[in-house]
Amino acid sequence: MGPIYELLKERFILELPEKSLLNEKVLVKARALSTEEAIGNPEGDDFPLQKGKERLMQAEFKGAYGQAFTDRYGNFEGTLNKILNMPLNNNFRRAILIATMNAVLRQVGKIDRTIHCRDQGPSTCALELVEYIKRRFSRVKILQVGFQPRMVEALSKLYTIRVLDLDVDNIGLEKFGVIIEGPNNTQEAIEWADMLLVTGTTIVNDTIYQFLVEKPVVFYGTTIACAAYLMGWERFCHCAG
Repeated sequence: MGPIYELLKERFILELPEKSLLNEKVLVKARALSTEEAIGNPEGDDFPLQKGKERLMQAEFKGAYGQAFTDRYGNFEGTLNKILNMPLNNNFRRAILIATMNAVLRQVGKIDRTIHCRDQGPSTCALELVEYIKRRFSRVKILQVGFQPRMVEALSKLYTIRVLDLDVDNIGLEKFGVIIEGPNNTQEAIEWADMLLVTGTTIVNDTIYQFLVEKPVVFYGTTIACAAYLMGWERFCHCAG
């Protein structure tokens, strides 16, 4: 685990309006959402959440909610101080930290869009993403990190894209005219691309360092909400709640 998590925690603490929150017995809950709770009934059946590969961990802090995608999930209760000080030695613990930070900064009004979009949201988001990239970058070769099906479907119609994914069931398959590649191709694909479109899940699975490069990088999704705010990273998440 790299130093970025310590920096995130330092900057997070500075954003708290009352430092006493760290010492009070504030209850924070994190739990794995079911597919129905997380994304409702979107079009298609090819989302990672629907395939059982990942779940959304959800933390609640004083009535505000924050989420984080992870492949290791379960229930957790503890004080904010305990969460900030626990060892971050696996995806489960990092998901608890990130979901909690998302919930807390949502509650104090620093960030928004921390709840995954539902139903037709992913399809609408993908169409808005195409327009966003048109405005920001014009014609570019895109490396998308993480197979988000509606985004790949929409982008592949207008752009030359490559897609990296960790799901071994996806690697090597053709999706919307694009061959899904595995992590072994990461460095070569980064060098090929003009811009990177990176899932926020990378902050949970500790692979984000590979994608902090001297090229335009846009992170997408709810997971990265707090980290993007604290680190000044560009984030796209159009339809989240």
